[in-house]
Amino acid sequence: MTRLGGPSGIRPAGNSTAARGIGFVYAGGVVVRQSRLFAPTLREAPADAEAVSHRLLVRGAFIRQVAAGVWTFLPLGWRVHQKIVQIVREEMDAIGGQEMLMPVLTPAELWQRSGRYGIPEVFKLEDRAGRQFVLPMTHEETVTFHVAEIQSYRQLPQILYHFSVKDRDEPRPRGGLLRVREFIMKDAYSFDRDEEGLDRSFRAHARAYDRIFDRCGLEVFAVQAESGMMGGSESIDYLAPSGSGENTLVTCERGDYAADLEIARGVPRAPSFPARLETPEEVHTPDVTTIDDLAAFLGIDAAATAKAMPVTRTDGTVVLGLVRGDDRLEEAKLAAALGSDFRPATDEEIRATFGADGGSLGPVGARVEIVADETLREGQFVSGANRNGWHLRGVEAGRDYAPRFADLRQPREGDACPVCGGRLQFQAAIELGHIFKLGTRYSEPLGATYLDEAGAEHPIVMGSYGIGPGRIMAAAVEQRHDEHGIVWPGALAPYDVHVLALAAGSNEVRALAGSAAEELAAAGRSVLLDDRDERPGEKFADADLLGVPVRITVGKKSLDDGAVDVRLRASGADERVPRETLTTWMEAH
Repeated sequence: MTRLGGPSGIRPAGNSTAARGIGFVYAGGVVVRQSRLFAPTLREAPADAEAVSHRLLVRGAFIRQVAAGVWTFLPLGWRVHQKIVQIVREEMDAIGGQEMLMPVLTPAELWQRSGRYGIPEVFKLEDRAGRQFVLPMTHEETVTFHVAEIQSYRQLPQILYHFSVKDRDEPRPRGGLLRVREFIMKDAYSFDRDEEGLDRSFRAHARAYDRIFDRCGLEVFAVQAESGMMGGSESIDYLAPSGSGENTLVTCERGDYAADLEIARGVPRAPSFPARLETPEEVHTPDVTTIDDLAAFLGIDAAATAKAMPVTRTDGTVVLGLVRGDDRLEEAKLAAALGSDFRPATDEEIRATFGADGGSLGPVGARVEIVADETLREGQFVSGANRNGWHLRGVEAGRDYAPRFADLRQPREGDACPVCGGRLQFQAAIELGHIFKLGTRYSEPLGATYLDEAGAEHPIVMGSYGIGPGRIMAAAVEQRHDEHGIVWPGALAPYDVHVLALAAGSNEVRALAGSAAEELAAAGRSVLLDDRDERPGEKFADADLLGVPVRITVGKKSLDDGAVDVRLRASGADERVPRETLTTWMEAH
């Protein structure tokens, strides 16, 4: 046993400096004295804190804000963070991952070669010599730069990963650890010779992620998702339901469907159509520029109208997106359908392309590519006539215009499930991880190739696998808390046991609490020993706030009957346990 300090009556190992240490380290566990712990708890949460995790992690002295979206992990928070890191590390190593560390400061040239340099969220800077760099939010470019040293198929497959600081020029940081500008992420990368190998790597990571979230004690849904700025052919998002979160998880009430809102499908109600027309019919609609106004003016169902959404691709071409009038366009779906990013068309572009203003646009006669939602495939709809103040009745896809169909609509709560017809439900969720099939998205522009058995050169096929320890920490708090504070799952708790010494000036009580803490540590437990000269109510409130799974209270009564009070934080169950059987009791629970 190597001890870094001790309560009165126990001689610390080493010199007098050790006596001022924060606690004791044992072969199997540790005792940390709360009187020396840097943990400035707060009775009130910050005024701007809305998410439960934001409020409790700040109040419990797990994190502190330095600037908007920039946070420090205080000692308690760092212990939780590193427990998560270790779980992730163990599962990554179990599938053959090799840990490394890549730099944060990255030459801009790599991002220029991959085509991602122009992303607005990327931090960009120059050194004193004018050389350009980025602070990356992911490390695809850097790891591909290294893997370009691979020469032969014999060196494949590979899995490389690291835990590294990432930076993102987030315009609206919020929610504590939920939307930040700097964070630590585990990003792993697989390298295979072909798509079959990528499939194996992808499945191995998916299984590893399932084990990670199970060990962390979280409820998580693995759902299909859009790849976004990462690119690639397929991705899976890992969403944790919570009271707060940037994502919307769509699930079926019958439990057979789950998806992120950006990619989710729903079956809307059937429209109530007017009588069918043989050809489109113009109707004068003065001062009618919204769907609601149009439906009211014509006395029709808003679902029997078509909403035109003109957008401009990155190459400057204008495209017309169409959805049902009562629906909203899902931008991620349109981007996937177009195969490129886009922006809303300007008023000038709209008038030059369609000859009308935004409230009167439609597909008939439009000389642009038209991408229509699947709900417009059957039936006749009212759409703009590409003439200000006029609309067309009876517009029918195929007969009156030739669109390309795609799923573009954003589903709504209450839509029918596409699998079984049950009702779709929405809930806020936190994205904890995301895995991607990148293919050759990065290996081709960055020159990462290998030679096969015949000496032919091929680009390396890649996958990318990210997970955020900070978000796992926040999600654990969101899912496991009560009105008093955090209820940590055992695998993530900063300590296994919280021993409270209600000494009231009694050295005997302090010594008894200290010896109980030492025995638990010697048995392999990490122990937080509250040896502070605070009122019992203050100690109990802090214990509930910090959320350590087991609380052991040692008071003057313990001197009389030789027993201690044990409370399980999750259930609130209390038990009076004889002091001499405390270690045995812990092993049984």
